[in-house]
Amino acid sequence: MMLPSHHSNQLLLPVNPLFLWITLVVALLLNFLPLGRQLAMPDFVALVVAFWNIHQPRRIGVGVGFSLGLVMDVHQGALLGQHALAYTLLSYLAIMIHRRVLWFGWWGQLIQVAPLFLAAHLVSLGIRIIVGDGFPGWALLLAPVFETLLWPLTGWLLLAPQRRAPDPDEDRPL
Repeated sequence: MMLPSHHSNQLLLPVNPLFLWITLVVALLLNFLPLGRQLAMPDFVALVVAFWNIHQPRRIGVGVGFSLGLVMDVHQGALLGQHALAYTLLSYLAIMIHRRVLWFGWWGQLIQVAPLFLAAHLVSLGIRIIVGDGFPGWALLLAPVFETLLWPLTGWLLLAPQRRAPDPDEDRPL
């Protein structure tokens, strides 16, 4: 029998809602850093929204993705709704596969989440092309690759506060 979430026997504590929201704000602030227009830069908001939609789909949903997308649209001066639509699609797809993803190890999860990040970037690219911005370049396709490669690190960081300390009492099963 396979165990959920990277084959660990370790039980996780419930996520602290304050921690969850702080991670979303930190991801938003990372996206706000003035690093210039790097096409291959990973979208940290997309990464954290997808992570929490997979691990906590009832706490973070499509509405949070839409709201954060509007904030990113205003910040970047993009067409209003471009990021909102991409994050909404990403949230929906993450919620749709959240039970399946957790049954895989980290490598299997990478294969599962890569199409989600690619779909979000393709939607955003499609909107940019439709409104006449033109094709920004092939480097844009590196962003979903970097987001996918950051998935295990994101999982390790965001699940760290939920991990229980090893219990030295061997008489208790939990």
